[in-house]
Amino acid sequence: MRPERPSVNRRFQLAAAALGISVLARVAWALFWPSNLILVDLHVYVEGAANLFHGNLYEWTDSSRSPQFPLPFTYPPFAALLLYPLHFLPFGVVAVGWLLATVAALFGIVWIALEMIVGPTAMQEQRWRTAAVAWTAGGMWLEPVRSTLDYGQVNVFLVFMAMAAARSSRWWLAGAWVGLGAGIKLTPAVTGLYFVARRQWLAIAASVGAFLATIGLTYLLAPNETKKYFGELIGDPKRIGPVGSVINQSLRGALSRLAGHDIGGGLLWKSAVLVTAVLAFFAWRALASDDRLGTLLIVQLFGLLAAPISWSHHWICLVPLVLWLRYGPLREAAGARLMYAYWMFNTIVGIAWFLGTVQTNMWEISRPGYLAWAGAANALGVLALFAWIIAVKRFSPVPVADRSPVREPYPVA
Repeated sequence: MRPERPSVNRRFQLAAAALGISVLARVAWALFWPSNLILVDLHVYVEGAANLFHGNLYEWTDSSRSPQFPLPFTYPPFAALLLYPLHFLPFGVVAVGWLLATVAALFGIVWIALEMIVGPTAMQEQRWRTAAVAWTAGGMWLEPVRSTLDYGQVNVFLVFMAMAAARSSRWWLAGAWVGLGAGIKLTPAVTGLYFVARRQWLAIAASVGAFLATIGLTYLLAPNETKKYFGELIGDPKRIGPVGSVINQSLRGALSRLAGHDIGGGLLWKSAVLVTAVLAFFAWRALASDDRLGTLLIVQLFGLLAAPISWSHHWICLVPLVLWLRYGPLREAAGARLMYAYWMFNTIVGIAWFLGTVQTNMWEISRPGYLAWAGAANALGVLALFAWIIAVKRFSPVPVADRSPVREPYPVA
């Protein structure tokens, strides 16, 4: 291990200060900014989960903070079980604890991403620890994360669980992370495709077992709510929100806005998912066999596009994506800087979020063509990313597996 330069220590101090200021700013924003939408989802989690044992978990809605769309509790009953104790605490205490835990989970995502790129040994060097702290501080202001912090959403925790599953060398623990995540919000179940790609069959079995255990537990404690969710509500995207809203960055959302109406789950949507799956498969095949982070990102991005609804704040995996583009094995490939610049611009500005601020009605799908195409920023970006990875494999003169590892973490943006 090389001795650290004095400038490295100075950089660490600056990164830590930036993180501290960012955390204080976010806590102050959450506690004192006069807006009904601040921590709106956390209110739903806490107040909705309080109804778990009252027989009306999925009938309850909160219209006080979102008059256009009364907000229901949309997650499986296992999530309500985990959240249930929070309603006994003052909401201010819950809010501060939730925000601090979210930042801690974001740091975990950044750390694991960098570790998967440069290796555990490199992460012992202070320059890489500094990079992890700095990227956490900056990552708090990228649109998916800042919106998650605004709403008090659960997304950062779910992506952390997926990252922890990919990092773990224990099949039972990796599977448990995914199964428990799916028990909270279903969508983390797509991480099972990562296990398929890595041929981790025991991890798949463990994830299925853990997920079934979450259902069994809630069936014992709240059988009616469990039967209602898995028997009636599990396939209803309209319960989650307006499919055509611009902040829905899934394929169904993007195609619906281009078509001017909800395309539903018919042939057009199925064809788009199939094309995306084919591109994702060949992009995965183009990666080096030891590129675990690249594989996980392809799986997560495919899952976001294939889901009926993927709000812009669901796209937390864009944080490890920009790290992979900046430091990963394809960082020197033709077009890498352009791809990195696109996703940095998209995550800093938040194209979908920005368009959402000028969207007159979240339920109105039809809109001018230029807005419809701009509103497909994430979907088009992912398709371009998959195509670029495939092209790099085909046309690059240097085999991906032979690229030298990154040595210098700076600059961090």
